[in-house]
Amino acid sequence: MKALVFQGPGEVAWQDAPDPDVQDATDAIVRVDAVTLCGTDLHIVKGHVPDVEPGRILGHEAVGTVVETGADVRTVRPGDRVLISCVSSCGRCRFCRERRYGQCRGGGGWVLGHLIDGTQAEYVRVPFADLSVHPLSNAVDSFDAVLLADIFPTAYEVGVLNGRVRPGDTVVVVGAGPIGLAAIRTARLYSPGRIIAVDLATSRLEAASRMGADAVVGADDGPEELVAELTDGLGADVVMEAVGAPETFEMCTRMVRPGGRVANIGVHGRPVALHLEDLWIKDVTITTGLVDTCSTPMLLSMMTAGRLPTADLVTHRFALGQMEEAYDVFGRAAETGSIKVALGGPRHTEVTAAPLRVGASA
Repeated sequence: MKALVFQGPGEVAWQDAPDPDVQDATDAIVRVDAVTLCGTDLHIVKGHVPDVEPGRILGHEAVGTVVETGADVRTVRPGDRVLISCVSSCGRCRFCRERRYGQCRGGGGWVLGHLIDGTQAEYVRVPFADLSVHPLSNAVDSFDAVLLADIFPTAYEVGVLNGRVRPGDTVVVVGAGPIGLAAIRTARLYSPGRIIAVDLATSRLEAASRMGADAVVGADDGPEELVAELTDGLGADVVMEAVGAPETFEMCTRMVRPGGRVANIGVHGRPVALHLEDLWIKDVTITTGLVDTCSTPMLLSMMTAGRLPTADLVTHRFALGQMEEAYDVFGRAAETGSIKVALGGPRHTEVTAAPLRVGASA
């Protein structure tokens, strides 16, 4: 098959790679029909995630069709169309029993495109398939559903839920990339008083307005002053960091009110200063987290019912074989205006299952 392979910092290539095989009885092999790129993938390519070794196939978000299953898989079978979660769950360890799948200690967590080969390929092996893929209705478009593999659950769980957004709150989202825009859309489910979006790029601020932000401001145009003005000097109830930079994190801590919440969503590749000399007296809560994807079934139900639109986040589409071009466009978002990039091959009308092997079951 073809796959996007990490060669080392600054280098990736769409090249030949071995077809995945069922390795464990809980595995499923999925043909990738739609896949997207994540800001975390860019962090990996820049060398900010040292656990990712050269030779790794990247990607952790996809929609596809099951072509083979291990003997213990019960909830899907060849021919089923599924959403692949960015987080895998063994279902047995302490954290999985607490629905904290991102911290799985049984071989799951964020492994796809990180510790094992990922989804930016023609086929992918998904471990713990019963808990790590979600069957899709034919009513849901693949390019819509793929956004529920990561960005919407991440924004909702790590941003909105961790930030405890409540009706009437002033919410600030710093970073209007895909995660920040998804945070704006899902924060609106809780009827905040106002949502303020901060970003450097005019195109992303315009997108934030379309997603439901009540006010937008450039990162260099005095966002802290605007927040102070709109809150009578008090500060925001909830501030979400959706960039992953020291400067933006520190900005967030300056914009939060006493007793408020800072929800860090961004992936940080450098140390960040925590100014406790200013914060200790303010009763501020700061949360971090990796998505657990426990909200994915609920979000998928909302999408199926037409209550969670996502399609407008996808600004660029490519064929699967245009992976390197897609990375270039996504990596130059300030120039290209890209928000979310999606790739998919031609539509298939039938699925051919791989030959059955000992220990595998259809």
